[in-house]
Amino acid sequence: MRLNRILIANRGEIAVRIIHACHDTGRTAIAVYADPDADALFVHLADEAYALGGETSKDTYLNIEAIVAAARKAHADAVHPGYGFLSENADFAQAVIDAEMTWIGPSPDTIRMLGSKVEARRIAAEVGAPMAPGTTAPVHDPKEVVAFAREHGLPLAIKAVYGGGGRGLKVVHELKDVEEAFLSATHEAEVAFGNGDCFIERFLARPRHVEVQVLGDLDGRVVAVGTRDCSLQRRNQKLIEEAPAPFLSPETTTRLERAAVAICERAGYASAGTVEFLVDPDGTMSFMEVNTRIQVEHPVTEVTTGVDLVAAQFAIAEGASVGEVIAKATGVFGDSPAGAITPIPAHGHAIEFRINAEDPSRGFVPFPGVVESLRTPSGPGVRFDTGVAAGSIVPDQFDSMLAKLIVWAPTREECLVRARRALAELRIDGVPTVKAFDERVLADPDFTAIADGGESDGGEGEPDAFRVYTRWIEEVLLPHVDAATLASGSPKSRGVAPRNVTMWIELDGKRMRLGVPAGLAGLVGMADALTGSLSGSAVGGTAETAGLAGLLAAANRAGGISGGPSGNPSEASGFPDSTARPAGAIVSTITGTVVRWLADDGATVAAGDPVVVVEAMKMETEIAAPVAGTVRRQAKPGDAVRFDDVLGEVVPS
Repeated sequence: MRLNRILIANRGEIAVRIIHACHDTGRTAIAVYADPDADALFVHLADEAYALGGETSKDTYLNIEAIVAAARKAHADAVHPGYGFLSENADFAQAVIDAEMTWIGPSPDTIRMLGSKVEARRIAAEVGAPMAPGTTAPVHDPKEVVAFAREHGLPLAIKAVYGGGGRGLKVVHELKDVEEAFLSATHEAEVAFGNGDCFIERFLARPRHVEVQVLGDLDGRVVAVGTRDCSLQRRNQKLIEEAPAPFLSPETTTRLERAAVAICERAGYASAGTVEFLVDPDGTMSFMEVNTRIQVEHPVTEVTTGVDLVAAQFAIAEGASVGEVIAKATGVFGDSPAGAITPIPAHGHAIEFRINAEDPSRGFVPFPGVVESLRTPSGPGVRFDTGVAAGSIVPDQFDSMLAKLIVWAPTREECLVRARRALAELRIDGVPTVKAFDERVLADPDFTAIADGGESDGGEGEPDAFRVYTRWIEEVLLPHVDAATLASGSPKSRGVAPRNVTMWIELDGKRMRLGVPAGLAGLVGMADALTGSLSGSAVGGTAETAGLAGLLAAANRAGGISGGPSGNPSEASGFPDSTARPAGAIVSTITGTVVRWLADDGATVAAGDPVVVVEAMKMETEIAAPVAGTVRRQAKPGDAVRFDDVLGEVVPS
């Protein structure tokens, strides 16, 4: 069964990655997109593209009905979900299958089984995987947490059964904090996942995050495709990853790989997946969870094993065995017989840096905007997976990742040297990025440690040689770094209006470009009217617009288009000259949307009190009162604001 037409239910960098895999294997790549992504790189690279008709994730990339309808309209053979959004949603997988298309991923039953952390722990326990003490069923009362703590000790973690990304996770260090932590975790889980169930397990204080990449086929065979270390995290979000996981003994690596394979075999896993573990300095290993999708960090495994994991997903969905997939890849290295299903050895070392549109000097706040220019690194062992190009709008509705820099070399030590060179060559103008932060990590001896005798690609070395752990960035690195030195690039407080704004019209997935003068950008009503007048105007009434109003609004929020009909930058704040602003001006530190005010109009606040919340790229940022006094609101919840806009004022008392 050949899958010729693949719809990609995602956006940005991962959509581009899947498009490349489609083209490399002779398949048609079909994109779907939200209005703010109408001019995105992945939409241009796809063979066909269909508008989902909306601006938010909820209305587009999380809209099962709309995506399945687009897939049917496009006559897609299969759907690849990428990562994030609906990639681990069993109902979406089932909807694709019910529509008589192939789901490129594990079965809906497997997704449900492993999506429950309690069920996943039960399976891990059955196969003898290493685990920290914990419950195999949800807990429903703080008293159960106290009883567990008295038996197994503190600290402990209260975790959402269906959690992820640190949401619904609370750590308890003292018994007196149990009730508050339990209520907070269950509430957060209910809000984030629609299910407040939580379980508990012993918390490892300084663990490394080590994961095993697996591939499983439709006949139940599973193979380990190497390890990765993802310990460099902030707020439980990975920032830098490497493969293979360094400074692990062969015995530890083998045990983790065998446990990962056993868990996935028991769950009937077919496709690419990742089994995550924590590894404590004392050697304690503990199973965490299974991610039933391709991972953001999959490229470091690809460049160290030779396995194209996305192409492997295609082949497995078509019925290929993992033996066939692995033999095809490892034949490049000539070290594995055809059909072998043994763990794949790593060749060399790779490090991946997530290039996010965030400003580390301001607490990693996200910054939408316009990528004014982009210079990418090149040379041997350098790969740059990007979702943007020069001129790309970075919308505020979605996450902040722009691209990934992947560097490979024969040894870890050489890889670190090459990574410094590659980061130095990388230049992105128009939005701030985490580049300077990445360079600071590469200068820290805790991260650049090598094993005994200078061997950087071998065993564990001295126990304290590699001091990085999952909270190392927050607890060790950042407290000792001058935040100002982490600035890389600068946000544009006011964008320069382009001469033309692009509008697209679809005809059977093919898109035609129309140019609209930027001076019309403020006339959103006209844009809506134009959109309506063009809809259905092509042959047979099958044309659809990509949503000009949405595109203009996205560009305006990003600072790329002025708000006035003249095309000149306009200031919504009422204080066009920053030097003329009052000392109490409440200034937005990011581009985004006002979510809520924390202080009533007329309320008295102290300097430093949080007064308003602005959201961008799925992150909320609290903005504090600059002085003590009385709050005078100006912006309203729902208002789109830009970096440096004035949201209100604190009148000194």
